[in-house]
Amino acid sequence: MYLTADGLDDAIIGKINSFSRKETILYSTKKIIDILMKRDGMSGEEALEFFDYNIIGSYNGEGMPSFLDDIP
Repeated sequence: MYLTADGLDDAIIGKINSFSRKETILYSTKKIIDILMKRDGMSGEEALEFFDYNIIGSYNGEGMPSFLDDIP
C-alpha cells in the first residue's frame, strides 16, 4: 500500500524502489505547483509555500510519497 497526496494524482510520475525503504509514489513538484495554481487559483509563490508547508513539510509515516524537485 502506498501513501498518496489527495487530489494530486495527475502529478504522479512513477514510483521509487529502494533497498532501504518501501516502494513509494513519486510526484513531480512542478506538476503539483501547476495543479495548485490552476485548481486553487494560487499564485506561483503561494503554491510553492503551500507545497513546502502542507505537503512536503508534513510527515505521514512510513511509505510517505517522494517528490522530484523538477522546477526549472
